[in-house]
Amino acid sequence: MSSQQRKIDLNTVYNYLHALEGAFILYRVSRYDLKGKEILKTQEKFYLADISLLYATMGYRDRMIAGILENLVFLELKRRGFKVYVGKLDQREIDFVAEQKEQKLYIQVAYKLESPETIDREFTPLLSIDDHFPKYVITLDEFFRDTVQGVKHLHISDFFLASAW
Repeated sequence: MSSQQRKIDLNTVYNYLHALEGAFILYRVSRYDLKGKEILKTQEKFYLADISLLYATMGYRDRMIAGILENLVFLELKRRGFKVYVGKLDQREIDFVAEQKEQKLYIQVAYKLESPETIDREFTPLLSIDDHFPKYVITLDEFFRDTVQGVKHLHISDFFLASAW
């Protein structure tokens, strides 16, 4: 809205988001503070219930692929019955903290791991988590197949086809 020089009240935005949630168009995902082990009341993220809505409204753009992959991973976690949060660890974000019974997964999603900076950005937050639960970086990268200090890399197709992680 600001790019169109329009002003909109914050309450109006929240009302629209609430209506879109109620219509099952969006999912609200709370942030989970990994240090304090509590759900935060602010800075939640929203994911589309159907990616085709994005294409219908904005068309296809290559630069959106990382966000689309993240949305697809979120939907698969929900489909498998996980309670999904966005992780917060100090100033870093972990794309997903997924919980189901006694199982917990930590997941980062990226398009490709093409540079040392990208590899560092995706693996470092997971390496900072000090527990025994599985940690994954999920990408479309065909060439990077390494495990980094116990954090596994998965191609997105392997993520979707796995019976369990």
